[in-house]
Amino acid sequence: MRANRMKYKVSVDRSLCIACGVAPSLCPQVFELGEDNGKTRIVDKYSEEDSEDTSVGVIPKEFYDCVEQAAEACPVQAITIEGIKE
Repeated sequence: MRANRMKYKVSVDRSLCIACGVAPSLCPQVFELGEDNGKTRIVDKYSEEDSEDTSVGVIPKEFYDCVEQAAEACPVQAITIEGIKE
């Protein structure tokens, strides 16, 4: 059961982001285009830090696969994922 408690820290380097929309289209549960500069950010539900240059959030394990797909599809590699233990 401990593995189910795994969470992931997701970071978007918004200074690299080109606002192509691929992450929100692949994983809208976690990503959206920000109203501030049109670049990808973590949705409010999971957001822990949000600025013009960076968006960081913590997501449950259930969204790992779609976040990983978005990170791999990002043309500028602006999304990183890191496991965190609870």
